[in-house]
Amino acid sequence: MQQIHILMVDDHPIIIEGYQNTLMATKKDDQTLVIDTANTCDAANILMQKAANERPYDVCFFDISLPPSADGKIMSGEDLAKISRDIMPNAKVIILTMFNESYRIHNIVKEINPDGFLIKSDLTSSELAEAFHHILIDPPYYSSTVSNFLNKSVINEIYVDEINRKILHLLSQGIKTRSLTEYIDLSMSAIEKRKKQLKNLFSINDGKDETLINEARKKGFL
Repeated sequence: MQQIHILMVDDHPIIIEGYQNTLMATKKDDQTLVIDTANTCDAANILMQKAANERPYDVCFFDISLPPSADGKIMSGEDLAKISRDIMPNAKVIILTMFNESYRIHNIVKEINPDGFLIKSDLTSSELAEAFHHILIDPPYYSSTVSNFLNKSVINEIYVDEINRKILHLLSQGIKTRSLTEYIDLSMSAIEKRKKQLKNLFSINDGKDETLINEARKKGFL
């Protein structure tokens, strides 16, 4: 009998209940699932630290958007995933999130390299079950939104590096060009040069940031 220890972290108990029910209903006959749950970063971190010293988790599910820890050091499921990688390196990490912006997807894949990455709007109970069993045997498993973005980004990466992605992302969040130096370690002239390159890349003729953002969004960079 294969005993699989699982941690599920989401700030909505009803979502965790749905995940649990799906996995319990679709587990293989020779599997026993032991599932711990947490609704906050603090609760999840306590469970992970305890597991790392006793019986590490085999699989960890992390929602990205979570209430931060009391000390402000753990801000999201991304931070929890990084902790998991450090203290339980053999645990499979599965990210579940409502975020489907290409910038966020790109960063999560780059920073965490998750064994599973599922966008909640893509998710059905059958896909969750399929993803779980796939990840146990042959990770990674990415849902359709993530896969589509990654397929495009292989080509896009040649043209738009991480700094340019950040410029686009910040502009899309309403940050003015004059304030970008507060977020990016470049001079204003270097940022202006990069913006000009981006506008040339996207064939922006009117010079407006709004047009650049709209075009970048259409092409999947945002």
